[in-house]
Amino acid sequence: MPIAAMVFDLDNVLIDSEELWAEAREAITRENGGRWRDTAQQEMMGMSSTEWSRWLHDELRVQLPPEEISRAVVERLESVYRDHLRLMPGAAEAVERMAAAFPLGVASSANRPLIELALELSGLRERFRVVVSSEEVARGKPAPDVYLEATRRLAADPAEAAAVEDATNGLLAAHAAGMNVIAVPDSRYPPSDDALAVADVVLDSLDELTPETLL
Repeated sequence: MPIAAMVFDLDNVLIDSEELWAEAREAITRENGGRWRDTAQQEMMGMSSTEWSRWLHDELRVQLPPEEISRAVVERLESVYRDHLRLMPGAAEAVERMAAAFPLGVASSANRPLIELALELSGLRERFRVVVSSEEVARGKPAPDVYLEATRRLAADPAEAAAVEDATNGLLAAHAAGMNVIAVPDSRYPPSDDALAVADVVLDSLDELTPETLL
């Protein structure tokens, strides 16, 4: 597995945030006439901000325009992040190890302001040469667009780059981009068996992610 660059997903790979997203989206949904359902967060994972805000409006009947839905969720999460942003176990150490060996990028479905805020608060921003949000490309995950853009900005051939992912749509997106796929599944939001099957490496935690993992 010759690797020239590495791209990390953000939510539930570097920061412990999927539950925070679920809480914020549920609150906005209920406060604005929508009908939340237990599977909603899982259904939205990987969608770009344009896609999930439209989905909340159309599917869950939130009575706000999609752009206002997105803005309200982002504002709520910005406040939460500033109060208690949590890193995933081993995230800071894994980023330090991998940054010493490869140029790094982030390819996330989160809104760009939230990605930047999370990386700044975590102290990890300077380790990443490029940061790409799905709102900057045509399609969110499981389409490969965000990973293709990240590798393009890193001047890396996708076939010589690795993606670190946790969720179904992210794993499928990285695979569709032609990258080497490293899965670090989260038991709270486990990927499908089909998505996990496309991973080249499956790790139990970020503690296991080392340059030697990729040799």
